[in-house]
Amino acid sequence: MKRLLTGLMVMVVIVGAAVLLVMQNHKVAYSAKTEGSPAAVESVNKATPANGSLSGKVLETMDSGGYTYVLLETEAGKKWVAAPKTTVTVGQTATFAPGMVMRNFKSETLNRTFDEVVFSSGKAGGHMAAASSAGACPSGGSKDGKMGGSVMGMGAMGGGSGMGSMKSSGRVTVPPLDLAIEKAPGTNAYTVAEIYAQGAKLNQKKVAVRGKVVKVSANIMGKNWIHLQDGSGKLEAGTHDLVMTSQQKPTVGEVLVGEGVLAADKDFGAGYRYKVIVEETQFK
Repeated sequence: MKRLLTGLMVMVVIVGAAVLLVMQNHKVAYSAKTEGSPAAVESVNKATPANGSLSGKVLETMDSGGYTYVLLETEAGKKWVAAPKTTVTVGQTATFAPGMVMRNFKSETLNRTFDEVVFSSGKAGGHMAAASSAGACPSGGSKDGKMGGSVMGMGAMGGGSGMGSMKSSGRVTVPPLDLAIEKAPGTNAYTVAEIYAQGAKLNQKKVAVRGKVVKVSANIMGKNWIHLQDGSGKLEAGTHDLVMTSQQKPTVGEVLVGEGVLAADKDFGAGYRYKVIVEETQFK
């Protein structure tokens, strides 16, 4: 009897270990499938978080498209930083909050391509820098409706491009791009900034917006979540980035017209709310 019980215990241990191994392999395979998707890889290649604040002597500065571009001489070498329009002087020492690193970034208003530029929320210690370090919710909506469209509480909906599961703990910021995209034709066409400004009036109405696809999160709650920017709106107000949901899956970098039904103050529960979001979108 003792040998029988011992044998049963060994079998239980072996079966348990096998189940755990299968579950772990499934988790790894799923992670590779989502994180290795084209949208996820493209997002990582184009934008990665910058570590720590950026500080150094200002070598060059210029204003364009509502942003100030600053070339800093840092301890790690020369670095370009772009932030909402601010005042800096060549020769002074300036410190900027960390942001997203964009590689091979073309500024349409400057007609210039930067090998690498960090999109910062502003000078260290400023209002937007403080909001960023205090934990603004990730990409797209807001927690308790306190921000507009640049950040969102449910990460996968607006943040992790290509990710298939919800993560409320991550913090993903959609960097504003330096764009100058012409508004779509038609009486129901609006810029991203106009959508935010007229959200209450346009609630439950069909709207059209032309913009550049800057981020795509696929297969969340049975739909795809697309971030569109056109160069209008303000980072500090959170009105530069518009989230649209659709069964279609456009490619990051495409300039498209999205037409759908606008919903104002859309509440997904748990304190997560969009000031505006466009649903049932068709892209063309």
